[in-house]
Amino acid sequence: MDPREELVRYYRLLRQHGLNDSHSGNASVRDGDTIWVTPTGCCADTLQPGDLIRCNIDGEIGDGASLDAPMHLLVYRKNPGAGAVLHSHGPHSIAMTLNGEDFVPVDFEGAYYFPRVPVIAAPYEDYVARSPELISEVLRDHRVTVYRGHGVYAQGQTLNLAYKWTSSLELSAHIAWLARLAGTSGAQP
Repeated sequence: MDPREELVRYYRLLRQHGLNDSHSGNASVRDGDTIWVTPTGCCADTLQPGDLIRCNIDGEIGDGASLDAPMHLLVYRKNPGAGAVLHSHGPHSIAMTLNGEDFVPVDFEGAYYFPRVPVIAAPYEDYVARSPELISEVLRDHRVTVYRGHGVYAQGQTLNLAYKWTSSLELSAHIAWLARLAGTSGAQP
């Protein structure tokens, strides 16, 4: 499958499954030295493969690319095994990390995939200047991270894996949320 078509398909899945609203988040896929990035302000419902912005792994960013394009490129440079990066706004993932503390899944699957999810707790006014370095540094060694109050960033060898990590984190955060509401710690035995 054309990597651009695949990127559009996974970006739409984020929207369809409540991990983004119609115009939030962003995504990229690596195709050799070319990085295809969603355009700034794009709508997941209407995005087409021809709308994606061509960037280069060496730092050349095409006109109209997402505000997060520099971060995407830096992730690929720091983590040569990364083939895709997804940024989403899973509500439970964000809610369970608003305290700024790293998230430790209480469910079996979540703990298996991510014993600890690092949370970046930097001021919002520093986001544009600092996020590429902060996020790419964490994603060099982790599958997923959360920027406190903003959203989830996942990297994988493929779009399918980045989507899996995004979805798995959201389910783990939802389970932790429910355990908290039920008055149980949810801690692993």
